[in-house]
Amino acid sequence: MRAVVQRVSRAEVRVDGEVVGAIDCPGLLVLLGVTHTDTPAVADRLADKTWQLRILDGERSCADEDAPLLVVSQFTLYADTRKGRRPSWSAAAPGPVSEPLVDAYVDALRRRGAHVETGRFGAMMAVSLVNDGPVTLILDADA
Repeated sequence: MRAVVQRVSRAEVRVDGEVVGAIDCPGLLVLLGVTHTDTPAVADRLADKTWQLRILDGERSCADEDAPLLVVSQFTLYADTRKGRRPSWSAAAPGPVSEPLVDAYVDALRRRGAHVETGRFGAMMAVSLVNDGPVTLILDADA
């Protein structure tokens, strides 16, 4: 799994003009990609790392601040651009594999007490955010 984590003051995701997930206070926007070797255990470890990541003001975490998270699935995080100009998506797990793992990640956050909003899996989404800092990190989970 790969997550691009951004500290935000607010963020929202829309599908067909409708807001399907939003946070309107400081928290994290997580763009989440899944690859073929990921498992529910990997999702759980990455969720814990995200929840405990001390990147909010004062080196605090979402766990410390009870800050919300907006999780948006994004298979393009596993794009391979080494050859030519057209990305290959072969490293991204297909929807039937990745959707349950995105759900497992969200469930793992919620089990830890997180307030989690989400996008809509597989939909064309418009994500808006105000990056605070800016702070943007890439987290790669080991398989």
